[in-house]
Amino acid sequence: MPETAPVPASVAFVGTGVMGRSMALNLVRAGHRVTVHSRTRAKADDVVAAGAIWSDSVADAVADARFVVTIVGFPDDVREVYLGPDGVVARAEPGTIAIDMTTSEPALAREIHERARERRIQTLDAPVSGGDVGARDGTLSIMVGGDPDAYESALPLLRTMGTTVVLQGPPGSGQHTKMCNQVVIASTMVGVFEGLLYARRAGLDPERVLESIGAGAAGSWTLQNLYPRVVAGDYDPGFFVQHFLKDIRIAEGEAARMGLDLSGLSLAGSLYERVGEMGGSRQGTQAIYRALDDREP
Repeated sequence: MPETAPVPASVAFVGTGVMGRSMALNLVRAGHRVTVHSRTRAKADDVVAAGAIWSDSVADAVADARFVVTIVGFPDDVREVYLGPDGVVARAEPGTIAIDMTTSEPALAREIHERARERRIQTLDAPVSGGDVGARDGTLSIMVGGDPDAYESALPLLRTMGTTVVLQGPPGSGQHTKMCNQVVIASTMVGVFEGLLYARRAGLDPERVLESIGAGAAGSWTLQNLYPRVVAGDYDPGFFVQHFLKDIRIAEGEAARMGLDLSGLSLAGSLYERVGEMGGSRQGTQAIYRALDDREP
């Protein structure tokens, strides 16, 4: 049987943004020995206060870790964290299992897997869905690509951060599954906030509308969690517009390689571009409502 993650396990955690901070906190609270690194130290203050150890570099953080967990911003960040001269592949010990939970490119996940294997380091691409709420509550959906033995070893750790954890296939499969997730969300965002715009223009009470349609076939996570935020005028990020637009562009690139024309995805991408032009790149994804409202006569 594969070795399973002991409790406590030695974990290096890299990236404490909106999602990563809560995920790292959940690992600390579960009793794991967590060493944390982030480009902005202040973003890790809560994690350190909860019992994690701060490290000034990725190289130092991963040096003695059994597991490495990373969740950073963009594919270029992933490449630097893993394949840079002081990154995970160069500095982690053989036998380490490294889990990248960033939404990134499937081809990059495969490249990291091959480079890491040369040093007897196992990797998993394990992007997540569930937003800031899921990260805080430990209820994320985690989509995993990689070797089955590495997955089984990491599963207890992953279950500390999520309630739905599924091995989708070989390296890169987790990222492909996350692209499916983002394709669905992109069109859902358009539908949910066009519905809110319609309700307001028709003179309806948006909260009463939600009470009715949220219980029917239109019900979704986006409708229940993000629609109320817009009604309240809350555009704070659970997930940044700029990061979702990055995901959309990755999905569009993968779709093009497969000969797919995903018109809903393209429409959402154009609307999020407009949000960025309106100064909303670091607002939450619900800010798509601003672009929809702005385009109306």
